[in-house]
Amino acid sequence: MFAPLKEPVFRRIWSASLLSNFGQLILGVGAAWEMTRQTGDPGMVALVQTAMMLPLMLVAAPAGAIADMFDKRKIAMSGLAISASGAAALTGLAWLGLATPWVLLSFCVLIGAGVAIYSPAWQSSLGEQVGPAQLPAAIALGSISYNVARSFGPALGGIIVLVAGAHAAFAVNAVGYLPLLLALALWRRQHVPSRLPPERIDRAIISGARFVFHSAIMRKVLWRAFLFGMVGATGSALAPLIAKDLLHGNASTFGILLGASGAGAVAGALLVNRLNSWLGVELATRLMMLVSGSALIVVGFSHSLLLTCLAMFVAGGSSILSIALFNVAVQVGAPRWVTARALSLFSAALTGGIAIGAAMWGVIASHTSIEFAMVASGGALLALPLLMILFPLPRDIAAASEMAEMQADPEVGLEITMRSGPIVIAIDYAVEPDDARAFYRSMLDLQRVRLRNGGFNWSLSRDIADERLWTERFQFPTWGDFLRTRDRYTQADLRAQTRADAYLVTGFVKQVRRQLERPFGSVRWQKDSPDTRQDAVNYLGP
Repeated sequence: MFAPLKEPVFRRIWSASLLSNFGQLILGVGAAWEMTRQTGDPGMVALVQTAMMLPLMLVAAPAGAIADMFDKRKIAMSGLAISASGAAALTGLAWLGLATPWVLLSFCVLIGAGVAIYSPAWQSSLGEQVGPAQLPAAIALGSISYNVARSFGPALGGIIVLVAGAHAAFAVNAVGYLPLLLALALWRRQHVPSRLPPERIDRAIISGARFVFHSAIMRKVLWRAFLFGMVGATGSALAPLIAKDLLHGNASTFGILLGASGAGAVAGALLVNRLNSWLGVELATRLMMLVSGSALIVVGFSHSLLLTCLAMFVAGGSSILSIALFNVAVQVGAPRWVTARALSLFSAALTGGIAIGAAMWGVIASHTSIEFAMVASGGALLALPLLMILFPLPRDIAAASEMAEMQADPEVGLEITMRSGPIVIAIDYAVEPDDARAFYRSMLDLQRVRLRNGGFNWSLSRDIADERLWTERFQFPTWGDFLRTRDRYTQADLRAQTRADAYLVTGFVKQVRRQLERPFGSVRWQKDSPDTRQDAVNYLGP
């Protein structure tokens, strides 16, 4: 469990992240209690959680793409610098008495945006800091770092707010980012640039989104994370009101509740490896949702600090187990070329669900009661495993991410550039009529491979004159996109191609054609007239 801490780089960054997590949790307490002090509206109080989580949903996709394209260490440091600057500015405004509710929400969004840029870069670099066998433990330790801070940070934050005011909590948050910035600066990461130029940011985002959309495993994990975050957001979003209205407490009571939840999360994170090996991601997360839902119902009915703390402890442990197991599924199931983007979309799904759920449950609590919102949230969590039964995850998730060896470069006779395109790939197959139905089903599996790795406009046609002949056709926007796709194939993808090729007629050699579509500018229309088009593709010689 603690083996990754033997790695010096991971140990330094993990220790520094513990301090930054303390600062982040203290910020949350200070902002939530300051909002509670300025306005007792449950909707506005719940919006603090939304403001801190919403950027993780909106910024996550471009942040993940940038982390995959450039040096992850530098991207992580840039995100931390944004958060530290925002926290310092909020401290100054609060000191001057200018931190109105909407100013408070605005700076929570800015700080959250910096964290959103940092998070996918850091998480996707864990595989560089530890070995593959230690990756699940490193992910669990990342959860422990956050939840150790959550165990004591909220209580400490409550004391700071009570003694020195919210501006002091904001100052502690700003200072807490500095050790992590230093640890990342000391990491001498060996950045290996791609042999190909980086994708444009819009293409990189689209590539990541298309991978997730066409990957059944990623799609199911993200839906689970979104729904889990949305229906279970009450525990953290309404915690100030639970402390104030149900338990008749103050900022310290609020901190104690979050501390109990964080302590449960630490205890839960220690069980990630065991539950993953015993039950697998699917069964373990179903069980944890049932436990978490039951605990939230107890919180809704309880008016005892001891009983509420116990229920928050259980809810915190089961929640972090579910989130950590989802995180393991994404990191293990995503190929390395898209890991940061898959993690960013996972973070967007989870935090987006929490942000939407926090606002939704805040409105429900405003129109009904805190008790009703908590019980309804717990009941929704109890029902969520029923939906998961209909769309289960495979047990061996890692089998989908093992990268294949790079294939030989294709022969090119036409002088084309990285921007030349569209590129059309046409593959001819010959299949006996008796095998047509089975071959067609295999090709549908191959369709998902092509689209997941970057292809567009996939089609499969059959010759009307010779029923044995089939043609698979798909496109890439440019020659550069085609070359990048060739670096994305996994062993599972090659096995899908092998299954389709098994139906070929004995002795038939599969024909693969790579063509430049609409090749205007690749030939001279008039021999003696120069081609002056600035965006023309290089042409053939005489």
